[in-house]
Amino acid sequence: MTLTRRGIYQADLTDVSEADKAIGSRVCPFADESKNEDEVAAEVFEPSMPHDSRIGKYKGMYAGRVTDDLVIPGSSSGGITSWLLTRLLERDEIDGVVHVGPAESQLFGYVVSRSVDEVMGRRKSQYHPASFAETLKQIRGDGLRYAIVGVPCAIKSARHVAAEDEVIAAQLKYFVGIVCGHLKSTAYAESFAWQVGVAPDDLATVDFRIKNPEKTSRQYSFGAKSKQTGEWREAETLSLVGGNWGHAVFQLEACNYCDDIFAETADVVIGDAWLSKYEIDWRGTNVVITRNAVIDEILAEGVESKAVGLDVLDTDSVARTQGGNFRHRREGLAVRLADDDAEGRWHPAKRVEPGYSHVTPDRVEIIRKRRSLSAQSHGMFAAAKEADELDVYLDAIRPLISDYQQETKMAFGTRLRNKAQREFWKLAGKFKR
Repeated sequence: MTLTRRGIYQADLTDVSEADKAIGSRVCPFADESKNEDEVAAEVFEPSMPHDSRIGKYKGMYAGRVTDDLVIPGSSSGGITSWLLTRLLERDEIDGVVHVGPAESQLFGYVVSRSVDEVMGRRKSQYHPASFAETLKQIRGDGLRYAIVGVPCAIKSARHVAAEDEVIAAQLKYFVGIVCGHLKSTAYAESFAWQVGVAPDDLATVDFRIKNPEKTSRQYSFGAKSKQTGEWREAETLSLVGGNWGHAVFQLEACNYCDDIFAETADVVIGDAWLSKYEIDWRGTNVVITRNAVIDEILAEGVESKAVGLDVLDTDSVARTQGGNFRHRREGLAVRLADDDAEGRWHPAKRVEPGYSHVTPDRVEIIRKRRSLSAQSHGMFAAAKEADELDVYLDAIRPLISDYQQETKMAFGTRLRNKAQREFWKLAGKFKR
């Protein structure tokens, strides 16, 4: 796996044998030769486990967070992911965690944490490309047990690797999924840092999710540190160009072909509970789906000890936490597949049928504009870096974002309803206290 000039991982097939290409295709989460999420889930989970077409198989479904408010600011959302990983270590279920953290050769990459302190020191979402190829090579055959953490396509790919390699299969004991809107190139971090005054070649580190006790959980900030001066700079993410996740700047093209929202091949998947009841709380709240008895047991122990607080959810509520994600990965995917078919472009076989009948013509145009905006953002930022001038990117991308925003502007009635829901839950929270 090599990182391209545009900050995207790509397989280098130079001098790769046909036999190895065949193995690679069975492992690649977007190749037709690899098993889809339903097929993998049927092999690794109990046949009797309930299944929902939106979220996959499930045992438990929750919304919650850790109860220690001193820990919460250091987590992207409710802190359940890091808490669960540390409990797996403390219970001697695993010897280490393979997950994304600060890396030597770039801002972030897959690393191995072997202690509670290391896990806690590498918390938070990192919206940055990462490959676990070299990391799995490093741990292979060391006789230790690991949990691997990743977005849906990474977890699916790790399952495929385990199916091909019995040594890795014996070592990867738990697959922990992270709900994903889409993956970003390295330009995402660089563009934000440049906007707050830290140029790409001066960028030491970033924080994508800085919470503000005076805001809602959606109103987080971005921060960047300068290599030269050590200065730390911040800005509210939504104030930055490209800060709205729905604009999909620097999205990887592969993400246009993903239909897995809740990491359907993972033992447990954790994300943001984007429901009015929860998003008003600055601390953040996780949505959690379990598919493993040990994970359920650990969560039950956490509730009993009051280390975590959990609300039980139903499938509809779980699906609503990721409404925009479903519009992109199910409704939008069907349109993109149909467009590819119409233009004679290859695309991977998906569980979603190509077509346009499920959406309005206006919605079809919005889906196409988002895809175009995303594709053009990569070249625009590359041109800005070449010219060493941020405005080259900003001047080019702003009109596209403005046009897209006009098309996707939320109806007044919808905005009013959402505000009323937030105010209701704020009032309910005050009354409860």
